[in-house]
Amino acid sequence: MKLNLKRPLAFFDLETTGVNVASDRIVEISILKAMPDGTEQVKTMRLNPGIPIPLESSVIHGIYDEDIKNEPTFKQVGNELSEFLSDSDLAGYNSNKFDIPVLLEEFLRAGINFDLDNRRFVDVQNIFHQMEQRTLKAAYQFYCGKDIENAHSAEADIKATYEVLLAQLDRYKDVEWEDKKGSRSKPVQNDIDALHVFTNLNKPVDFAGRMVFNDKGQEVFNFGKHKGKFVEDVFQVEPSYYSWMQHGDFPLYTKRCLEKIWLRWNEKKTLAKKPAESSAPLKKIVENVQPIQTFSKPVQQNVAQQVKPTETKKVKKSEPITIDMLTQLKMKFGK
Repeated sequence: MKLNLKRPLAFFDLETTGVNVASDRIVEISILKAMPDGTEQVKTMRLNPGIPIPLESSVIHGIYDEDIKNEPTFKQVGNELSEFLSDSDLAGYNSNKFDIPVLLEEFLRAGINFDLDNRRFVDVQNIFHQMEQRTLKAAYQFYCGKDIENAHSAEADIKATYEVLLAQLDRYKDVEWEDKKGSRSKPVQNDIDALHVFTNLNKPVDFAGRMVFNDKGQEVFNFGKHKGKFVEDVFQVEPSYYSWMQHGDFPLYTKRCLEKIWLRWNEKKTLAKKPAESSAPLKKIVENVQPIQTFSKPVQQNVAQQVKPTETKKVKKSEPITIDMLTQLKMKFGK
């Protein structure tokens, strides 16, 4: 089966010094880039993590300090990896919880802005766990009828993951699935948007899952004493919690997401204060204006008593004009 792609889908797998997203480092990365035309591009690199590889990790993936002492650091190849992945959606096995967060930490430490906006994320493990509840080795055997040769090699694992997804698309094309609310659907489709939705059911804000989106798209804490509470509500009652997390042992990407919410919350507070501040001068003027005094009833009565109505003058009746009157007027005005 050929994947129905609108843009490249980059399957990638990491071998690391350990499983701590915030502090462990990549020692090997392998990327299989599935193109919309059906072609594939593979890029595999070993990296010098800059810290010793614990023996228990080396036993699992077979990479020891001696093997990578002359390899480049992530910072040296980070721009090359970012460019290779720039046009791609991302896929992997347990990639949402581990590979993507670890990769983001490495980019951030290297000072490289690896933008996740408008990408789709397909976690093959989530399809498997929600449909069958197995491991990658079991998934490969279950779906493909094969055993992984050279297991725990990044390239072998990622090729197996790619084959498992193709087999899942065949197997579950018309299979109904029921969610926790009892809604039934056929979520496993040869469509990256649909797979993105199905494999990101927990809706993490920061991939590490310290914060998740609720059904209304609001960020809530997913750990500790404030688990289940809106992040902005916690800032309101306990703003020091933000500082505690920023200085704590949390992934850098978790801290970056937290900072975005913090800045947005502070901007809302500033905007809420502005109307109140702009009305303050007017309020002060109103407060300083003295009320106009009104006369009490006794004063009004006294004034009324002092004001006398205008007396009406008697008007004499007009007399007829005579010759004598005209003569007197002529003598007065000289005319």
